[in-house]
Amino acid sequence: MQPTLLILAAGIGSRYGGVKQLDKFGPNGETIIDYSLHDAIRAGFGKVVFIIREELKADFEDVFAGKLAGKIDVDYAIQALDSYVPAEISPVIDRKKPWGTGHAMLCAKEHTHTPFAVINADDFYGFEAFQLISNFLQTDTDDSLHAMVGYEVQKTLSENGSVSRGICSVKEDGNLASVIERTKIYEEKNGETNGRIVFEEGEDLTGLDPKTIVSMNFWGFKPSVFPLLEQQFESFAYANIDSPKSEFYIPTVMTNLIQTETGRCKVFLSSSTWFGVTYPDDKPKVQAALQKLYDDKAYPDKLF
Repeated sequence: MQPTLLILAAGIGSRYGGVKQLDKFGPNGETIIDYSLHDAIRAGFGKVVFIIREELKADFEDVFAGKLAGKIDVDYAIQALDSYVPAEISPVIDRKKPWGTGHAMLCAKEHTHTPFAVINADDFYGFEAFQLISNFLQTDTDDSLHAMVGYEVQKTLSENGSVSRGICSVKEDGNLASVIERTKIYEEKNGETNGRIVFEEGEDLTGLDPKTIVSMNFWGFKPSVFPLLEQQFESFAYANIDSPKSEFYIPTVMTNLIQTETGRCKVFLSSSTWFGVTYPDDKPKVQAALQKLYDDKAYPDKLF
């Protein structure tokens, strides 16, 4: 059974200043999503579900429907502010931004009936990552075993500001012990600590080993996760009625599965090149990286 690819593309892009999901980065005007789709099809994925806001659907159809026809099945899941929010509390929640990546994944529940992977729309992961997850999803039969692709934190930073990453701890058996979302990670650029990678927690700074494994939101799940995910989100929504900026992250979902022993997560470490877009000033670096991949013949002149 071919796995499904869920692409998280409902973000507002406040730090980027626009819809970076559809921005053109490649030498021939390709989006970053184009590269992910090319790699996913090569790796054996049979369907893609774009998780988007309603107002983006027409634009996504214009960009992707034609080029993907006959190559991979295409579907769209809408992440609305009231999706899966308990009816009795939905009217009293004053929310302006999406609920987060865990909620986005839940919004694809009715569109996903096979083992599936989840990725960010604005991250380039490399073919190896898709192949690792695809092989796992097509061969592993344990419904409680999920997976993620990790990268070394030193390879995932931005020169233009702090980034959010899931800091991972891995057990000796190769399964995930814990993942904690850190929202302000960066490389220091001052005095004696120049080059040290740190994250902020309140007013404290904590150093990170450059080889620390981090989650870049490349996950592999079995469909059995959805009932557990829905229960978790309902509890989260009730607990955050008065916190309109709180977000329900996929790492939160995985941590709960591990702690309650309702799921496990195998960690694959990728050696692929990763790069992504958080800030407008990241764009030239991404364009240069994609140009080099073309120059090295890693991708064809025309992806589709």
